[in-house]
Amino acid sequence: MTKCCLAVDIGASSGRVMAGYLNDGTVQLDEVHRFDNRITKKDGYFIWDIAGLFQEIKTGIYQSKLLGYTPQSIGIDTWAVDFVLLDENDELLTDAVTYRDPRTDGLMKEVFENIISKERLYLETGIQFQKFNTIFQLYSLKKANPDILKKAKTFLMIPDYFNYLLTGKKANEYTNATTTQLLNAFTKKWDKDLLRQLGIDDGIFQEVLPPSTNLGGLKQELIDELGVDMDVLLPATHDTGSAVLSVPELTNTIYVSSGTWSLIGVENNFPICVTKAFDYNFTNEGGFDYRFRFLKNVMGLWMIQEVKRNYEHTYSFADFVQLAKHEKNFCSVVNVDDNRFMKPENMIEEIQKYCAETEQQIPQTAGQVAKCVYDSLALRYKQAIAQIEEIFEKEFKTINVIGGGSQNDMLNQLIADTTNKEVKAGPIEATAIGNIVSQLITLGEVNGIVDARRMIQQSFEMKTYRKQDQEGII
Repeated sequence: MTKCCLAVDIGASSGRVMAGYLNDGTVQLDEVHRFDNRITKKDGYFIWDIAGLFQEIKTGIYQSKLLGYTPQSIGIDTWAVDFVLLDENDELLTDAVTYRDPRTDGLMKEVFENIISKERLYLETGIQFQKFNTIFQLYSLKKANPDILKKAKTFLMIPDYFNYLLTGKKANEYTNATTTQLLNAFTKKWDKDLLRQLGIDDGIFQEVLPPSTNLGGLKQELIDELGVDMDVLLPATHDTGSAVLSVPELTNTIYVSSGTWSLIGVENNFPICVTKAFDYNFTNEGGFDYRFRFLKNVMGLWMIQEVKRNYEHTYSFADFVQLAKHEKNFCSVVNVDDNRFMKPENMIEEIQKYCAETEQQIPQTAGQVAKCVYDSLALRYKQAIAQIEEIFEKEFKTINVIGGGSQNDMLNQLIADTTNKEVKAGPIEATAIGNIVSQLITLGEVNGIVDARRMIQQSFEMKTYRKQDQEGII
């Protein structure tokens, strides 16, 4: 039996349970269970199936045992901003409504006009303005279902809730809590004055605990059910926080965490709430070891995921890349951050409408649609990177693309071509790796973040891309 740490990494479209361990100074990672994560509709809201996801977590734990692993710990990371509320009996008051639900449409403006100014909110929290931030989700709930908030006794974000189901302990992990736009960037605590202004009881929020906190062991009934006894450790439960931990070098590197979303930024030791950061809508999300992830959210491969669905999964992601490569002369682009692409009825039709409205060539084939998406993403990345360099008054030489999207060689090459920078791709399973090394640091098997990054660099291969002269590049 091999001792390991289990990383549960759940993204917006899929999840995985990975076993990680050290072997001769390198990090080894093995997948033990993979599963889908889909948005469903219930009572008029788009929601996550959190009961089903927790069952998949348990399946992954049990499967690790069958594969010959002895888990000594487990850490869970997911996407940000979404939450559940529990009543006085610790029963769910709400479904886990997804951030893609339109319930928050128009509410940012209302909050800024009636409760707190946009500038003041940014100065205190350092968080970028997205209509789906937790602050606006809670405000929406307060307007539409005030009785639910009155009954609420506990606020837990999605990984917090899974940790509660595993251990029976309630806590709000720091990196995910920062994304709510309700945490003070400087005190690193819930902003009670802001909550009071919103009319939300601050008593429902839990103690904010940092990554590397040990929540303790599994509940006895889970030990009996799964035949495994291990500790539940907090990684950076926001998946991007874990992913950034796996970037080998961040001194002169901009990272692009590429998945359903693209998160483009740098690591910093303090929040940057200057005017330009506010104007360009950059965020200061919490990271491991209380570092800050200064970044911008850009629509990511969600667009191609939806295109794939619209084509009824006729094409694989690899197929789209190959088809796009044959459309070198097709150069129409869209603004990927336009709200129309957040959750359209049909992504292909929405892309075509945008191109028609902007008097560009309308993509007709699967290859043209994919080429449009990849070109548009690369152009948006270039703009975000230029803004980072302007704010820092510094040129960054390298871009490190991490996560599942780092496997898209066409997009990686487009990034190199549009930015004229060296692009390094990998590691692919960045989030799970960051989750694992966080646990190893907590367990004393790795000596801090610097050693962890050095070890990751030695453990995983990376591919390098440089600018090429070719047709069809923006």
